[in-house]
Amino acid sequence: MNVLRNPRALINAGPRFLKNQSSLNLNLNQKIQTKIGKNTINYLTSGHGSSNVFCFPGALGTIWSDFKPQIDGLDQDKFTIIAWDPPGYGFSRPPNRDFDLNFYEQDADVAHSLLKDLGISKYSLLGWSDGGISSLILAAKYPENVEKLVVWGANSYILPKDIEQFEKIRDLSKWSEKMKNPLIKLYTEEGLQKMWNGWCDTMAEMYKNGGDICKSHLRHIKCPTFILHGDKDPMVPEEHPLYLLKNIEGSKLYRFPEGKHNIHLRYADEFNKLVTEFLLT
Repeated sequence: MNVLRNPRALINAGPRFLKNQSSLNLNLNQKIQTKIGKNTINYLTSGHGSSNVFCFPGALGTIWSDFKPQIDGLDQDKFTIIAWDPPGYGFSRPPNRDFDLNFYEQDADVAHSLLKDLGISKYSLLGWSDGGISSLILAAKYPENVEKLVVWGANSYILPKDIEQFEKIRDLSKWSEKMKNPLIKLYTEEGLQKMWNGWCDTMAEMYKNGGDICKSHLRHIKCPTFILHGDKDPMVPEEHPLYLLKNIEGSKLYRFPEGKHNIHLRYADEFNKLVTEFLLT
């Protein structure tokens, strides 16, 4: 286990793919949808590199709200980026998200099915927050498909102080305008509050049921794993990435001393450089 501290386009191989586009020409309102089971899934691909990377957004997040700096910033000649709106988020609606107790694993399974449907059998995962949790599960359940795993802002269990923090920001009035306005445009304020209430309620129910989100999956992760963490993350205290580090064999951790929950957005250039080096070596 290694701990590092910081000092301060569509794939060619599959007939299911549409015409390749540079991410610079992609329309943020563009919809490319496919049916995966009962779910209508909105996704995009960008780049033509040999390394396939699947981007997994966080709670309520979408392709563009959560991964624009990576879609625009990662080398299109080295990577083929696949990103999606998870079921019930963004343009993967209707219906809106149903936050049942198994939604993390359900997302992992739907993502795996999407990539299989698109003819992609080998890929790495970039998972943020909730997307990091589902990425952990996906890597554990489908080790034959996942080459490398990158997660940040993710936890494998719920603590009492986690629930306290979630309740502090249950009311949208506690959110910054920068954080909530793009999501209000997408879901409406009433719709966003309803979805966020559903998420908070499910976290509380998971905690009552023992608080285990995906701890039992960690020992089954066999791919190289890169954990990143913002030391000032108000949502995910440091014991969570340290637990992942201890319980995922061969994993390594990189810390942003001034980083919060959104290190891939706030420190996009540094983040992209670190991820590129990890994925290509």
